[in-house]
Amino acid sequence: MSPVWQGKNSIGGTWVYSWGISAVPEAERSAIREEVELISDFTPDNNPHGERDFGAFTHEGNRIFWKIDYYAPGLRHGSENPADPAQTVRVLTVMFAEEY
Repeated sequence: MSPVWQGKNSIGGTWVYSWGISAVPEAERSAIREEVELISDFTPDNNPHGERDFGAFTHEGNRIFWKIDYYAPGLRHGSENPADPAQTVRVLTVMFAEEY
């Protein structure tokens, strides 16, 4: 899935919105992003693997997923050491659950 929108965040990662999220009005997209940024209540329901790199929530009746992936610089394959910022580019993807 190619993103329609992507941008940098303050910690050196990249945000990517799916086609569906990109199609919603900017105010709604902003509210979804705020929910992603503020999540702090990780549970087995919204963080099934306990790694805090995936989350799920409901926004205005729609199930939203977000996922952080850890790529090597150049974004062609996974990072060999995701804990090392010099070897890792974090990409956070936000999508409707039905787009997964």
